[in-house]
Amino acid sequence: MPQPIIHLEPQSSIFNQHTQAFRQELIQAVSKYAQPDYRQAFWQVANTLSPYLGLWVLMIVTVLYDFPYWATLLLSLPAAGFLVRLFILFHDCCHGAFFPSRAANRVLGYVAGILTFTPFEDWQRTHILHHAASGNLDRRGVGDIWTLTVDEYLSASRAKRLAYRLFRNPLVLFGVVPLVLFLILQRFPSRGAKKRERNSVMFTNLAIVAVIVLMSLTLGFKNYLLIQLPIILMASVAGMWLFYVQHQYEDVYWARQQNWDLINSGLAGSSYYKLPKVLQWIVGNIGLHHIHHVRANIPNYNLQRCLDEVPLLQTVRPLTLRNSLKSLWLNLWDEQRQRLVSFHSIRLLPR
Repeated sequence: MPQPIIHLEPQSSIFNQHTQAFRQELIQAVSKYAQPDYRQAFWQVANTLSPYLGLWVLMIVTVLYDFPYWATLLLSLPAAGFLVRLFILFHDCCHGAFFPSRAANRVLGYVAGILTFTPFEDWQRTHILHHAASGNLDRRGVGDIWTLTVDEYLSASRAKRLAYRLFRNPLVLFGVVPLVLFLILQRFPSRGAKKRERNSVMFTNLAIVAVIVLMSLTLGFKNYLLIQLPIILMASVAGMWLFYVQHQYEDVYWARQQNWDLINSGLAGSSYYKLPKVLQWIVGNIGLHHIHHVRANIPNYNLQRCLDEVPLLQTVRPLTLRNSLKSLWLNLWDEQRQRLVSFHSIRLLPR
């Protein structure tokens, strides 16, 4: 039986501060979708992990039987897609949203974390901090992309401006940073990590080493790298792009602490990235990020239904695949114009 559509009266502008009654009405409207379901969860595990492991087997065959390496690389492309999807399941587990059971979320979180080179407890902590501060100019720096305001950039030292421009260069941000993040930085606990988070990093690292040793003994270390590196490279680049475009687009929401609002940070500070259906499936509906930041514990498999049945959420202007490419050149937050701007746009301002 189809679910009834919940009617919420949209405000004149979702970018304005909302009344407490509005917030409560919105939260109540989306709360019914924050119900994990074992059947859907296990089906997603099956349709994600099985093809990923199957593609690994095929890639092993191509390497061991001396197929042309382009055949291995061709298989690595869908394998990377399924690894991205596995990370979305991992992400849901971090929010306690994938399974009804906390223990089940933790078990899958650790397993998926090993396969995605990401420690479960430590990443969970920093990601929760990201949700608590997304769009808050006074609480930047944890689980987000390094972003400076125009004034901060202009008043920075020459060395800092150079470092920032280098970091925000697309070739660095999407070519170098993802591999450094997943292969190196996540091998160490984040700043402020407690014992539990530090232990999760240690456990994940040991498990990764065990996998590498096992693969090296059975396939050879070189063959393992020929399979693993292109998968992790493509998956990490795609993951970095998704995370970037979720909060880095022209009319995104940023505010100082005294004006910051959680609902606005969701509806206006997190993109509705409208992707083709195949890509939307691969990335586990993560493009519906405005809903995720309004209510983080909605499982990915309920996000589309939530969008379809809560009209207010449909008033958020979608970011298309084509339009999202403009975000590559938006580097600084202009507090006066309340939008992200490019380095080029401030070239005539005094420094």
